[in-house]
Amino acid sequence: MADALKGRTALVTGGSRGIGAAVCRALAETGAAVAINCRERIGQAEQLAGEIGKQGGRAIVVAADVSQAAAVTDMVERVTAGLGPIDILINNAGIAITRGVDDLTEEDFDRTILVNLKSAFLCTQAVLPSMRARTWGRIVNISSGAARGAGSIGPHYNASKAGLEGLTRGYAARLVKAGITVNAVAPSLIETDMMSGQSALVSRIPLGRFGTADEVAKAVMLLVDNAYMTGQTIALSGGMAFN
Repeated sequence: MADALKGRTALVTGGSRGIGAAVCRALAETGAAVAINCRERIGQAEQLAGEIGKQGGRAIVVAADVSQAAAVTDMVERVTAGLGPIDILINNAGIAITRGVDDLTEEDFDRTILVNLKSAFLCTQAVLPSMRARTWGRIVNISSGAARGAGSIGPHYNASKAGLEGLTRGYAARLVKAGITVNAVAPSLIETDMMSGQSALVSRIPLGRFGTADEVAKAVMLLVDNAYMTGQTIALSGGMAFN
């Protein structure tokens, strides 16, 4: 896909580390200009932008809390001014508050839905005008195996990711005639900060190891590159589950 996305602008939420950072690198390698969103890890995001720049790519950092409507509107305006209209949106921002059923609070539930689900809605609504105007758009939502399985984080997290996949299908059905595809990638047990100290979970994976952020990024790029695929979820589980 070298230079396949030259002239396109991508926004990756939660792009400073882990899966988000791997997706930013993959998009830059194919020629897209990349806006790296983060809420707090600005130093990491700037380091990533510098790395992309040294390799001949274009990247900027846009700090914003994507769970807040006004912040999302301002972020999209800044990206458009700095890089051009947004063609590709990767809704990756999310939180994982591990709770047992008896420990789960209303605040935990509301915060998880706000960051993991509402942020995707807000960002999608904000980029649709420019995508419609250009009759081209790619939206990829980062879900989780927890959308269909038990998971280890808690039912609030399951609900947020299941909702994200419903959002994916709902938008896909309504935007396909506008040249905009909407898909999801659902990784399970990926070697990121979220899995720190969780090495015992490897025993659940038939493949015998955690997945990597780069492997998730490859699935994202497959969806960005495919104009005929929409409303779908690609699962990466190392053989733990099959759709």
